[in-house]
Amino acid sequence: MSDLNEHALAPRRFQATLLTVFSGIALFLAIVGVYGLLAYTVRHRTGEIGLRMALGSSRAGIAKLILNEGLSLLLAGLAIGIAGGVAFAHLLRGFLYEIPALDPYLCAGAHATILRNTDRLSSSDYSGRYHRPYNRSPS
Repeated sequence: MSDLNEHALAPRRFQATLLTVFSGIALFLAIVGVYGLLAYTVRHRTGEIGLRMALGSSRAGIAKLILNEGLSLLLAGLAIGIAGGVAFAHLLRGFLYEIPALDPYLCAGAHATILRNTDRLSSSDYSGRYHRPYNRSPS
């Protein structure tokens, strides 16, 4: 009887596993994408950041400026993602078992994961670790 049950549920289990794997990949790509955008912005604003520091701005003030910009982009992306998720939730109902398509805990957990990991990556020293300013002195 259990073999028959496993055989009947095998396609659904495979679909659920596949959906979980692709969701994890999508979450990872979202986190890396936001980090990449923030690192790109910081790298191209090194002159402005240097000027601000030369004029007396503190590291905390500069970090706050960059993180506020990154957070505003992140919140805009999350708003677009939530709207898209609500719009396409009816397509997922066939794959879900005993979980509503718009489960608030699941949605909040996914968004909190993106926020936490993006904040962790952007507030660390990753963005400047590999970038060294070029020596612009004449040779």
